[in-house]
Amino acid sequence: MTIVVAYADTPPGYAAVEGAVTESREGESVVIVPAVRGERIPEVGEVEARWPDLAGRVEVERGDLGDPSDTVVQVAQRLDARLIVLGLRARTPVGKLVFGSTAQRILLDATCPVLAVKPSVAAS
Repeated sequence: MTIVVAYADTPPGYAAVEGAVTESREGESVVIVPAVRGERIPEVGEVEARWPDLAGRVEVERGDLGDPSDTVVQVAQRLDARLIVLGLRARTPVGKLVFGSTAQRILLDATCPVLAVKPSVAAS
């Protein structure tokens, strides 16, 4: 099986990878997918260096569909993912009303369970 991570180079993105590490089963693949348009995506070696528990079972998918939420959902569907993990950030009261368009679309469009995680207070 596979876990897909909606990744951003931010504390919520790191929390998403850490959530995938925690949720993954032995031998299960973890696929990192960009959740922010135009953001630099780490190489596999960088991910493995930062999260050694993923060594030998992490892949980086460089989506090219334009909308990051569509990319995350379509990669999860193509891989028949068991789970999508995404990071959430704190929002203002107005921001809470709107939520986050990428996170919201992933939550609404995903065909598998979605785990939303927040970074620890120290990481924020």
